[in-house]
Amino acid sequence: QQPAFQAKGVMLEPFVHQVGGHSCVLRFGEQTICKPLIPREHQFYKNLPAAMRKFTPQYRGVVSVSFEEDEEGNLCLIAYPLLSDPSADVENKDPSADCDAKSKMLHWGQMITSSLLLESEIYSKDGRGRHFRKDNDQSGHTLQGYTELERPQQAEVLRYRLDHSHSNAVPQLKHNPWSLKCHQQHLQRMKENAKHRNQYKFILLENLTWRHALPCVLDLKMGTRQHGDDASEEKKAIQIRKCQQSTSASIGVRLCGMQVYHSDSGQLIFMNKYHGRKLTLAGFKEALFQFFHSGHRLRQELLSPVLSRLREMQAALESCESYRFYSSSLLIIYDGDEDEEVEAEPKMDEDPLSELCSPVVDVRMIDFAHTTCRHYGEDSVVHEGKDSGYIFGLQNLITIISELENHCTD
Repeated sequence: QQPAFQAKGVMLEPFVHQVGGHSCVLRFGEQTICKPLIPREHQFYKNLPAAMRKFTPQYRGVVSVSFEEDEEGNLCLIAYPLLSDPSADVENKDPSADCDAKSKMLHWGQMITSSLLLESEIYSKDGRGRHFRKDNDQSGHTLQGYTELERPQQAEVLRYRLDHSHSNAVPQLKHNPWSLKCHQQHLQRMKENAKHRNQYKFILLENLTWRHALPCVLDLKMGTRQHGDDASEEKKAIQIRKCQQSTSASIGVRLCGMQVYHSDSGQLIFMNKYHGRKLTLAGFKEALFQFFHSGHRLRQELLSPVLSRLREMQAALESCESYRFYSSSLLIIYDGDEDEEVEAEPKMDEDPLSELCSPVVDVRMIDFAHTTCRHYGEDSVVHEGKDSGYIFGLQNLITIISELENHCTD
């Protein structure tokens, strides 16, 4: 039915809007991403409670991914249909998936080299942040204007000046420091294992950012507990310590990653999980303020839709008996390009008019590798009732964003 896909496979590219997590997320096509299959997460997506469908990315099946090198020794990942999965032919499709892998080869080796070079150039040992421009980048991408805001060795907060072309097109993000770090580590592991294994299963999921010209993404780690029931004592102790030393213990939510576009400076601001763990309650509130700020103004029109979505999600979770979403994240996504917002058609009734005028903002739950519920037969622990730690985090998030909304009207 899709011969090019069957014969050549689909070239997987880096997914540049990944702001948190340690899993390697790849772009399968414009509307689809893929990530390594973890059986527990796969089981969750396949047996999703109806009440939660609208709050999670759409599940689109499984592919088999192999690690290959081209003639020049460049690393690449190619996805093929999973022949043993009868649903694969139907599900593993995205009309924009790149079937002609060799014609659009992304040179990962060069990309990773350039990202390492970028890191070593920026994080200079003299302790001062530096502006950096490298026009002769081998990979063809212009790495412009990274400015370090935090400790030079860590660089937990970065500013990245988007390179506006001469046309009026919205500048595109080519590099994201966090996603490149995840790819680098993942490819290195795959390369090391290549002699023993070259077939990996990945799940396909909806790309929640595809509609947006300049996606602003906030990744929040939810709940007062992060370790799964199957965690080792060592892992459990580490996760408990992370929660105690961050806002997870006090408010049930912490910042795990963020990218936001500030139109006044033309810069994308990135924050990573290491920065998020250090934030006090006041620092967390400040980061949320920064996320909803365009550089010119607070995007007040986004707050009400986010709040109603969070309240709706809370109601759905209240009804999810025995589920525990340990180490799960909440994504909030909107478009930093304010011109992209939907303009209403003239001469319409007020209700559809306000619906069309309202900005597109999305709130979804992701990352279910440590999720458990009573339907998972092999689990040793079965929990009763609702996930109070997650709901506690949602309630506090609702309170903080409500304070932001009130701050606007004050």
